[in-house]
Parts: sequence; C-alpha cells; structure tokens
Amino acid sequence: MDKNQKIAELLEKHRGERHVVVLHDFPDPDAISSAFAHRLISAEYDIEVDILFTGKISHSQNIALVKLLGIDLIPYDGTRDLNQYQGAVFLDNQGTTVNGIVKALETAGVPVLVVVDHHEPQGSVTPEFSDIQKTGSTATIFTHYIKLGLLEMQKGRKDHIALATALMHGIMTDTGGFIRAGTEDFHAAAYLSQFRDPDLLEQIMDQSRSKQVMDIIRRALGNRTMVENLSIAGIGYLRSEDRDAIPQAAEFLVKEENVHTAIVYGIIKEDQVEVLTGSLRTSKLTLDPDGFIKEVFGVNPEGRYYGGGKDRAGGFSIPVGFLAGEPCENYAELKWQVFDAQVKTKIFARLGVKPDLLHDQHVQSLAVA
Repeated sequence: MDKNQKIAELLEKHRGERHVVVLHDFPDPDAISSAFAHRLISAEYDIEVDILFTGKISHSQNIALVKLLGIDLIPYDGTRDLNQYQGAVFLDNQGTTVNGIVKALETAGVPVLVVVDHHEPQGSVTPEFSDIQKTGSTATIFTHYIKLGLLEMQKGRKDHIALATALMHGIMTDTGGFIRAGTEDFHAAAYLSQFRDPDLLEQIMDQSRSKQVMDIIRRALGNRTMVENLSIAGIGYLRSEDRDAIPQAAEFLVKEENVHTAIVYGIIKEDQVEVLTGSLRTSKLTLDPDGFIKEVFGVNPEGRYYGGGKDRAGGFSIPVGFLAGEPCENYAELKWQVFDAQVKTKIFARLGVKPDLLHDQHVQSLAVA
C-alpha cells in the first residue's frame, strides 16, 4: 500500500473529527503551505483543522504569504484548550522545535496521527502515519498527494489558486530557487504551474529586507569568527519578531569567499522567556547539518535533540531556563558572554580546535568588530 492510500485511509478513519496541525516555532513558506494543503485535504473528509505555531511570523515574505493568501494561523501561548482536538498533525517538523506543545498534547490525551517532513528522522513522536522523505520540501510531498488524487484541483477556485501559489513558494524557498531541487521537486512545480497565480507569487517574493534585518546581518558580519572555512557569529539578544533574521544572516555569511559553513545564533527574548536560537547554512557537500548539530548540542533532559537539519541547512533552539531575566544591570551582558563562549567551545571542540586557538580566534573576532 502506497503512502497516498495510507493517509487517505487514516483520514477516512478519523472523518468528522477536529485536528490540530502543529508547525515549528517560526513557520516558513514550506511549513505554512503544507499546513494549508493539509487543511484543504482534510476538509474532503469533513475534518476541521486548526493550524498552531508557538513563535512569530516575522520574515517579510512569510507575512506577505499569510496576508495575501488569507491563510489563518493561530499563535499558541500555552493557554489554548487542546482537549477540543481528537488528533495532532506535525508538518515540516517532528516535534523537536515546538516549545512545549508536544508535552501539552500528551497531557491532554491528544494522539499524534500524522507526521510529514523532509528533515532527517528525529524519533521524537510516534504517529499513526509517518511520511519522512528526502525531498527538497514538505510542499513537494503534499503536491504529490494532490497529484495522486487526495484533492481535485480546479483552476477557477480561489482557494486552489492560493494553495498552488503557496506550495510553489514553499518549494522555491526550501530549494534555494530550485538550485538544490531534485526530480520530485521539479515535477511538483510543473504540476502546480497549471494553477498558481504568477503575479501573486511575484508579489509575495518581492519583499525587501527590513532595516532590522539589515542591522542584524551587519552585527553578524562584525561579530563573526573564522575557523577552518567556518564562520561563526553570535549576535546577542533579539526580539522574537526579529528571529527570522538569524537564518538570513547565516545565508549571507555563507556566501563570503573561502567560507563553506556559517552558524549564526542569538538569544530570543519575549517577556521573561529566553531561548538560544541558531541557524546553520553550508555549501560543503560532505557536511551533514543534522548530524553536526545533534553531535554539537546533544539532547535535553527528556532525551529530545535541541536541533537538527536537512540538506545544506539546520537549526537549534535551547531554552535559557533558570538564567532567563535581568536581575541586575550587568547581568544580561555577563549571561550572553557565557552562552556565546559555550556555543563556540562546543562547535570548536567538534572541529578539533585546541583551546588556545579558540582564545586567539575570539580575540581576532573582537578586534575585527
């Protein structure tokens, strides 16, 4: 039995229920478009779907995508009643980057029904149906479902045009504008081209970088440390709405001459909650971002990895926990120095860099800044 038939049977089994789709903390076009596709597919089985995320939508293209296509996403702050759902669906993630929703769902007795993702397997949740493929995007997987009959696309329907446009955007962004696309991604894009609105897609993608993003990229440039063709930049504290500037800064740094890998990280602050968040981008074919991040940062007390990745990209998220907050004037700076040194120490240890070289490189980076 193929995956398409299996997910169709699962949705039929749960006909008439209410499900929750869980996206990673700062959902990107791939996650958003996949959730939109799952909602429309589920509607064919009279399943009502809410789409939750725990962070913020801050990238200008993502804001445009949600607004122009009218995709309804619900921010989760821990107070929402999860007992109203009969099942949970994880898309473009496997529960490792969703800030407590996994535990809250377990407490509410909500079973995990579906996981669809294109990252490396994380083993963090056990769903009834799992489809983890090594494709360019999760949007590619959902387009394949649609092509095989889970949703009959119609060129005149506004929601189908919006869906095709969103999925095309998801594939394009996660494959670097098709530079890293595989055969399945190209086939999916060819199919979607019949239904997508090219003018709307252009409008979504033609968003300028904000001043805040440019300032954060400048900060990453000034703070970067170079070791063995790897560029590492700690950028201090950021507002939660500026979180998407971290991967953008990593993408910028990896394009520097003689750099094959860039890692950018900072502490995201929202109220009294602080999370050390980082992004990795690489052009080195032999570097596995998923394995690298898991080896460097390890697991939390519950045994879940702090991060992971896919081809050419990865990310990590580590709660600051007890050390969050600013009890005195110099505390924030001291705390950042400790976390910054710890991240660099772990990364350089993985690279086999000696402690004295670590010190020399850090001094050089400060001098450049």
